[in-house]
Amino acid sequence: MQAFVYNAQAARVLFGAGTLAQLPQEAERLNMQRALVLCTPEQLTQALRVAELLGSQCVGTYHKAVMHVPMETARAACDEAKRLSADGLVAFGGGSTTGLAKAIALETGLPILAIPTSYAGSEMTSIYGITDGGLKKTGKDPKVLPRTVIYDPELSLGLPLGLSITSGMNAIAHAAEGLYAQDRNPMTRLMAMEGIASLAKALPLIRKQFDDPQGRALALYGAWLCGSVLGSVGMALHHKLCHTLGGSFNLPHAEVHTVVLPHALAFNASAAPEAMHDLAHALGVNNGPLGVYQLAKDNGAPVALKDIGMKEADLDSAADLAVKQPYWNPRPFGVPQRDEIRALLQRAFDGSPPVYG
Repeated sequence: MQAFVYNAQAARVLFGAGTLAQLPQEAERLNMQRALVLCTPEQLTQALRVAELLGSQCVGTYHKAVMHVPMETARAACDEAKRLSADGLVAFGGGSTTGLAKAIALETGLPILAIPTSYAGSEMTSIYGITDGGLKKTGKDPKVLPRTVIYDPELSLGLPLGLSITSGMNAIAHAAEGLYAQDRNPMTRLMAMEGIASLAKALPLIRKQFDDPQGRALALYGAWLCGSVLGSVGMALHHKLCHTLGGSFNLPHAEVHTVVLPHALAFNASAAPEAMHDLAHALGVNNGPLGVYQLAKDNGAPVALKDIGMKEADLDSAADLAVKQPYWNPRPFGVPQRDEIRALLQRAFDGSPPVYG
């Protein structure tokens, strides 16, 4: 076995139905006496119940979280946290809310307590992303890692079916790329395969019965593991493409991950055969990239960029942006490979099955 380095994420995790009830005690553990509850506009009603549960430990709610964390939104939220003299942040919701909490923490150093209601997984990472001037910029900082995460499967029962599936596919993307990450290790491999397998079982259950408690718990468990992989190793081509498409063309986050993933995996297949074998094994199929494509398609998720708001006229620009500052990848995708990336994006735009490069 080769030598490796594994850095565990220092988050406290509570998992199980009904664990939201422990929020006041968990906030107290973090010395939160003036917590600011964050959410999207759509989740304000639920967030107000969270604020009520906190009682005097809550200083207010801020319900303006949106996709990709625009710089102006981050600045306004920071100003509100400072105005209220908040001493902690409770992020209630999906990746948009967690992302906003991270932007505030990056500026203020306030601790985050995350309560995920989707399968984004960003609550398990020290990765932040802020969109400024049409470009999404990402980075890592330990102070944006949530200190405590409460995983209560009951809170995801209201997640719409379509978003449940794409959110789960987004989580799978974190683990799939982790299988061939430059800094992968045996621990992240185990978490990735278990996370992918759990979500591959959960999504059909949710598709069949929207409020299936077993399916919801299994999906949240898988998302936790996949998010842990994302927080432990670097990402590659797939995430670069999704950051480009999401940040520069304002495509919906989970949906763009769902569409792009099988094509990015197929592009890397020849350079990462062991990862493809592990992926296929976790999915219970013979072909990993095609298995990811079919999992999305069979459960009603979009498989074409043209169906989620992308314009074909923008594909050239997207390819140019993606290769300009490439992430590490098992197979190079810089400027010399620009035409190959453009062809990949065309297949993703059309919704064609993945083709090995």
